[in-house]
Amino acid sequence: MPLAQLNVARMQTPLDSPQMASFVARLDEVNAAAESSDGFVWRLTDEGGSDATGYRLLNDELMLVNLSVWRDLASLRAFVIGHDGHRSALQSRRDWFEPAREPMTVCWPIPEGHVPTVQEAEERLLRLRADGPSDDLFAFSYRD
Repeated sequence: MPLAQLNVARMQTPLDSPQMASFVARLDEVNAAAESSDGFVWRLTDEGGSDATGYRLLNDELMLVNLSVWRDLASLRAFVIGHDGHRSALQSRRDWFEPAREPMTVCWPIPEGHVPTVQEAEERLLRLRADGPSDDLFAFSYRD
């Protein structure tokens, strides 16, 4: 069954600041790598854009959104951990983003062909934060 995933990150400074330039410079490469990965199905992008940096969540102008659909959790994990450029960006996240104080990722199974909305993803993240993980709602790091 396909899996939707949301991850959010709160920037230390606005996206157009010099501090975020090295993050922005990696977006196209990492997004293209995700799209060519085995198991990738779909990802949120700004209208006519190549990324989703125009979206925000939780009424927070510094909260970036990454929303995508994968064939399964194994495919998502293979990309997140296995792609050198993505892994390198994860290792540099402290340069750009505030430390997480609560869950910032959520995954949930979806019906074949369903495209999750930003509102749906935000509701899932808030539900995970309030109720904790379950078989149908869990953080990326959840062990199945």
